[in-house]
Amino acid sequence: MLLCRVSAVSQTLSRWGRRSHRGGGLLHRALSFSSSRCQAVSPGEGSPQPAETGSPQGLYRDTVLLPRTDFPMKLTGQKLLNRELQIQQECGFADLYSWQRERKAKKEFCLHDGPPYANGDPHVGHALNKILKDIRNRFEMLRGRQVHYIPGWDCHGLPIELKALGELGTSGLGPLEIRQKAREFAEGAIARQKAAFQRWGVMADWDQCYYTYDGVYEAAQLKVFQEMHSKGFIYQDYKPVFWSPSTRTALAEAELEYNPKHVSRSIYTTFPLSTLPPGIASEGLESVSVLVWTTQPWTIPANQAVCYMPNAKYSVVKRADTSQLLLVASECSASVAALLDTELESVGTFTGSQLEGGICKHPTIPDKEVPLLPANHVTMAKGTGLVHTAPAHGMDDYSVASQFKLSVECMVDEDGKFTELAGPELQNLTVMTEGTDKVITMLKECGSLVKEEKCVHSYPYDWRTKEPVVIRPSKQWFINTASLKDKAKEALQKVRVLPESARGSLLTMLDRRTYWCISRQRSWGVPIPVFYHRETGEPLINKHTVTHIAQLFKEKGSDCWWELPVEDLLPNEVLKKSKAGPVTDYVRGEDVLDIWFDSGASWAAVLEESDSRADVYVEGKDQIGGWFQSSLLTSVAVRNKAPYKALVVHGFAVTEKGDKMSKSLGNVVDPDKVINGGEDPSLPAYGADVLRWWVAESNVFSEVQIGPTALNSARDSINKLRNTLKFLLGNLQGFDPRVQAVDPKEMHYIDQYMLHLLREYSIKVTDAYTEFDAGRATRVLQGFIARELSSFYFSIIKDRLYCDPEDSLGRRSCQTVLEEILDGVTRSIAPILPHLAEEAYLHAPGHDEGETLFKSGWIKSSSVWRRPGLEEAVEGACAIRDSFLSSIPGKNAALYDLNIAVEPGLLFELMESLQEHPSSTSSQLAELMMVARVNLCSVLPRDLPSDALLSSGTFLINLEGGVIREDSAYKIAAVPTSAARCPRCRRYTADSADCLCPRCQSAVAQAH
Repeated sequence: MLLCRVSAVSQTLSRWGRRSHRGGGLLHRALSFSSSRCQAVSPGEGSPQPAETGSPQGLYRDTVLLPRTDFPMKLTGQKLLNRELQIQQECGFADLYSWQRERKAKKEFCLHDGPPYANGDPHVGHALNKILKDIRNRFEMLRGRQVHYIPGWDCHGLPIELKALGELGTSGLGPLEIRQKAREFAEGAIARQKAAFQRWGVMADWDQCYYTYDGVYEAAQLKVFQEMHSKGFIYQDYKPVFWSPSTRTALAEAELEYNPKHVSRSIYTTFPLSTLPPGIASEGLESVSVLVWTTQPWTIPANQAVCYMPNAKYSVVKRADTSQLLLVASECSASVAALLDTELESVGTFTGSQLEGGICKHPTIPDKEVPLLPANHVTMAKGTGLVHTAPAHGMDDYSVASQFKLSVECMVDEDGKFTELAGPELQNLTVMTEGTDKVITMLKECGSLVKEEKCVHSYPYDWRTKEPVVIRPSKQWFINTASLKDKAKEALQKVRVLPESARGSLLTMLDRRTYWCISRQRSWGVPIPVFYHRETGEPLINKHTVTHIAQLFKEKGSDCWWELPVEDLLPNEVLKKSKAGPVTDYVRGEDVLDIWFDSGASWAAVLEESDSRADVYVEGKDQIGGWFQSSLLTSVAVRNKAPYKALVVHGFAVTEKGDKMSKSLGNVVDPDKVINGGEDPSLPAYGADVLRWWVAESNVFSEVQIGPTALNSARDSINKLRNTLKFLLGNLQGFDPRVQAVDPKEMHYIDQYMLHLLREYSIKVTDAYTEFDAGRATRVLQGFIARELSSFYFSIIKDRLYCDPEDSLGRRSCQTVLEEILDGVTRSIAPILPHLAEEAYLHAPGHDEGETLFKSGWIKSSSVWRRPGLEEAVEGACAIRDSFLSSIPGKNAALYDLNIAVEPGLLFELMESLQEHPSSTSSQLAELMMVARVNLCSVLPRDLPSDALLSSGTFLINLEGGVIREDSAYKIAAVPTSAARCPRCRRYTADSADCLCPRCQSAVAQAH
């Protein structure tokens, strides 16, 4: 009988709270059993095994219902690869995205794809990113949401142009020829990457992707450009920018890589004071020189001032070795003395503000004088506290020039060489090499060089060519990010960031960027839609001109900027609206937009019009200063809101030693070889699901290691999972849940309890996926299989599964639960392992042929699975079982009869509900204890044999949230059974060795 039979308890069971063992804290929750309850039982205990024909067991072999399934426990090599491809074909992977877009859904989930760069083959970084996104998309789709995910590619830019042209360079090629070659190269890279993404099982409509070179996309991008320009965020100016001599173009901050081991020739040099500052002139000092330090000696010819900190202390010091008078910051004098290896005597100390009005002689340019000026960017961390200021070659220097109206004349050309403005001695010398040598020589010759030393420091390099950049002024187009910064920060506060620690980096990167140079002097990109007056050079750009160009791009693509005559690009009606002169007065611009502006406008080109905000952007941490930021700035500028509701920032894929992957080091892991195997025997064919499991189980918020160890571990985890699925499928052979399922109310308590645990599992795994934590989902899965299934439930039910009559209530009850477990586990792994999930679903009972898992929804747990009193009854028995197993360490529980004595009360009545009669070999309590017989009583018998193993314990029951507490004591006595082993079920429940137990006699009779 069921719990309802216990009339004295039934009304209170629904109100029972958690219980605990005395002194042991709260009882473990259902999904966290104590280790003793899950003690392993030796193989074959209490469950039959195949026997030799002619042996006693062999007589009954055909009556034992052993698992049968053709689901393979392990697939390797070509069989594995063929099976995955077959699954993709049979289960409609290619059409799944379109199917779910067409179905009705109450909610949409939008994951906006950050476009990978179309300049090479797919790599493990792609795999990490695309699979991470796909896990979330598949989870949301299974939950019934309509997923919006359009894959894209970033197709413009210098890396593609350089690779496409190869050894040819740009010599002799026009813009359209360059663009054609670059487009062809990008298309080839896209095709290879797309094929790889499909092989990895990424769900999308691969015929409907977005490409930044597509005319419709470019038109949407120009609309963003136009709106930002009309609001004054985009402007043209002449100011210092990062310039790459190796590629002859301006660069944005996001296109730089900082080399921490760059070596510069740093110098200390003097600027003689020709006019003492009025604030110190009365001190009677003569022949004082200002001492400055720089790591870029080549910028000395461009010096326009020396800057000081207004509220710092400065000293005129006298060198003990030469008597030279030097002006330095007071707090730097000790380090300067050590550097010069001489004593410095202070002959006067002043505040920085007293230096105002001082004039210095330029060391290398006769008759040129430069002022001493106050500036807030001066620091004392390194150098002398006085800063050499060349406005053409420094961002802070330029700010000083703007404030004090200094010249920003540039002496360096696009190739990084001195121009004629630098003088005949320097003209045509490369500034970073022989130009630096020459400037140092000139400083030596004029007696200004005080000290030269090597300086190892972080220095910006062009991320494409890996060559150092310079800062030089140039007329470029900029976005005024300083005016957007506060709005962007405000918008970011409404965005959820995972991990939260990345938010600080996002804010720091915003603070570092005062302006964003968006023009590039190349051909492969979206042309900046500007025209210049032939005579004045004034730009013509407004909403009328840009709107017309955007429409042309939408219809013809951006090649028309070079293909069409200016008359078509700038027709009369546009000129009239612009109040401009005749078209013959204008020439088209030659610059293209920064590719970060290309991708940063993707929200306008790809997202739905209704909201145009994605639920989430998911990219690597390098996008903190890249796509995350460019998307935020453009969206805030145009719409005053972020384009995303949440950001997920993952780490990079690295080797198992934690090293960055590099082709030159030969440590790159190729995802194609991971899936299909390589020439090296140490890299077998793992298949796509292993690659996906590697992504899922990794801590993606840090660096993600990949190599043989990680991949073998992933493969082993999947094989263990296959073993569990095989057990489930094998024991469901011939079972149809649609007609043979047992109502939960009629099930054995252990089966009902397992449904309760399954519901708890489904809640936990759903929460993990919701939190973008697939790693937690894998751990919850593995814990559920290892503890709740393998060590607990499976070991208990095997006897009932194999030896009860095929159509008995007990066996069907068990199969009903196994089918629910199979369904729940299969669905829970589906976002991570779609191939394995669909394969298991093809073998599973209870659905029509042709039906696929991904079209049938998420885990279907029911609230009725948690019945009042159920958890208490089973876990009370489990507490007693713990005590019993602890009393027979390493021994076979099936060899014992177990006497359980419980004081009269709630615990006793609960145990009574699991065993109707005082003594039984076939009760639910006996099954749970896995013993030969259970004797349930209120006191232990007095005539226990001498070899009885005694144990005792207490079980605390809380009622009404602890208002009523009942501490129930129990005692157990394990006695070696006197019964014989049944030749069919191998339980010690038979009268003699050649006789079947009563249960097996009935089962054999029914089978025949």
